Amino acid sequence: MNIENPTFQQCMLRVKDPKKALDFYVNKLGFTLVATYRFPQWKFDLFFLATLPNDVEIPSKDPESKENKAWLWSYSGTVLELTHNHGTESKDAFQYHNSNDPVPSPKPRGGFGHVAVNTPDVYALSKALESKGVSFKKKPDEGRMKGLAFAYDADRCWVEIVERSEKYTHKNVCNFSQVMLRIKDPKKSIPFYRDLLQMTVVREMHFPKEKGDFSLYFMATLTPEERKKCPDPTSPAAREFVKTLHNPVLELTHNHGTETSDEPSYHTGNADDFAFGHIGFLVNDVYTTCDKLEKAGVKFHKKPDDGTMKGLAFALDPDGYRIELIKRGWKPPF
Repeated sequence: MNIENPTFQQCMLRVKDPKKALDFYVNKLGFTLVATYRFPQWKFDLFFLATLPNDVEIPSKDPESKENKAWLWSYSGTVLELTHNHGTESKDAFQYHNSNDPVPSPKPRGGFGHVAVNTPDVYALSKALESKGVSFKKKPDEGRMKGLAFAYDADRCWVEIVERSEKYTHKNVCNFSQVMLRIKDPKKSIPFYRDLLQMTVVREMHFPKEKGDFSLYFMATLTPEERKKCPDPTSPAAREFVKTLHNPVLELTHNHGTETSDEPSYHTGNADDFAFGHIGFLVNDVYTTCDKLEKAGVKFHKKPDDGTMKGLAFALDPDGYRIELIKRGWKPPF
């Protein structure tokens, strides 16, 4: 089934204070603020950040320019969307839930795990971040997994720091490399992203009970050239291949046994002050895509003509995560 050439385009996180969030991602990690949308009538703002390849330049240094807003919806890479609901920055006790901290029963555990950046030297970057006041969930030499780290962003969401391949060709110190979601049943989730959104499983890892009892599936939107080079996802070469990719992979984490439960395994965000909102894809035609998804049995949170924002949609994946669908080259009326 051809779903209008989808490409993984964004991950959305809510932030309490945009000044602090942008300081972390722009000033400390080196992301570029490529576009800003302000909606005073609805009391929220959107900030879109990217780690740009060497050969990509944004049209203007002004993220609020019409040129940058138009460029955003044609960019072939993946952006981090930070959503600020006005007023949260002035609430001292307010804190978004990062999906990893404990959740009061009977609410399910958070499904979002982390975003990640890759870098030439995990130890050097971790030391530089620590010198700038960044806190860590895990430093590179802590725990069983040596050589990777988890920093906290300004809202205590986890940011994994991993090593990139020596074959990686871009010069940025950090590259947006991963979004992790926990899934209940890979037999449902993998076909959804592979067959309906045309992602490729680029790496698989399976850990027995004595090593955690879970599996990881890394999926990516690949170019035709990358598809030709993509090795067997279970082979040792897959690890190196993933580390050469510029655009982020979607890491689907399956904790063995969840697939047999009758209850929802994970909180998908968008309630209870969770930071995670959705992931998004650009497609050639939103209406055609939605028709094809609906025929495949996919449910929707929002169809293209629902609500105030016409022409974009939110499908639901097998776990209920929201998948935003936006027209490639979209020209929003604001």
